[in-house]
Amino acid sequence: MSYEIVTLPAYRTVGLKWEGTFSEIVPNLKNVIQQVKDCADEVGNKINPHVLLGLSYHVIENGFVHYSVYQVSEEQEIPDGMIELRVPEWTYVKTTHCKGEDVQKTYTDLHQWLFNSDYTAYKEAGVVYYDLNMPIKHEHYPVDHVPNHPHFDIYIPIVKK
Repeated sequence: MSYEIVTLPAYRTVGLKWEGTFSEIVPNLKNVIQQVKDCADEVGNKINPHVLLGLSYHVIENGFVHYSVYQVSEEQEIPDGMIELRVPEWTYVKTTHCKGEDVQKTYTDLHQWLFNSDYTAYKEAGVVYYDLNMPIKHEHYPVDHVPNHPHFDIYIPIVKK
């Protein structure tokens, strides 16, 4: 696996929020992701219309809050039933999960890289996280990805140790 340190400027997103436990992921989270894809035409001012973002925050015990969103311009209205989420400028470690690979192995390798690096996962002050190793996970999916054989980029916010 290759790892790259990148800084992304702050950005604005629009889409749907899901929160629940790991046992509730199937089919609930997949349904939310599909709903966002189905409503993609309602989001006209996408910055990159070919990328769907999955932004996960591990702030629930045995679960997480997930935003299935598109990055949008400031002009984009918030469609009925959707929410807005603003992501601050952060520095990330970026890697790619390749189709056909084991997602768990990709994250295990990434965790090992973080452990051995000069970085640690970013944790917002005053927020309780239930995954201390990677409390915030951002995944960038091609909109035409195949859910059972995904290919996507992973961005983990980091700070120097």
